[in-house]
Amino acid sequence: MFINWALQEINLKIVYYGPGLSGKTTNLIYIHHKLDPSIRGDLVSLSTKEDRTLFFDFLQLEMGKIGGKTPKFNLYTVPGQVYYATSRKLILNGVDGLVFVADSQKERMEENLDTLLDLEKNLIEIGETLQSFPWVIQYNKRDLPNAEKISTLQRNLNYFNAPYFESQAHNGTGVFQTLKSIINRVVAHIQANGNL
Repeated sequence: MFINWALQEINLKIVYYGPGLSGKTTNLIYIHHKLDPSIRGDLVSLSTKEDRTLFFDFLQLEMGKIGGKTPKFNLYTVPGQVYYATSRKLILNGVDGLVFVADSQKERMEENLDTLLDLEKNLIEIGETLQSFPWVIQYNKRDLPNAEKISTLQRNLNYFNAPYFESQAHNGTGVFQTLKSIINRVVAHIQANGNL
């Protein structure tokens, strides 16, 4: 969190984290497409020719007031590929909330788990942990025929009982429910810690 006292703005950072091709960028594209341009900034995306994010996607939203100040929610995604581990760590600097985007396909369970463990390791390095940090899980690609049961996903990935949402990011199902939940959790967290 960064407060710009001159402008009376609170900048909050939400990072979408998950394995490669799980739907992180698709979430941000859908949000950007559906929101009124007056409350959102440009979507900045760095992609390869294979349409995979290299470093991050970034979208800024302005909504309401918190403690008399205008909140600006900065949404980022991290690259899912393992060889961008350093970039993932850098993007987590200053994070206020997390959305873990899991790929519901049965054959992606190991990648989901590896990425979640990587997230926890990176959080610990910056003095945080999933046990006490505001985060939610989005189980994406629920429309695919090989989607794993929610009970199995929960048992394997949601070991801190975070709120979770089923989604199909390509058509927007669950996208705004996920976003609303993480925004509420971030605001509640900073208020509970007396940061406003």
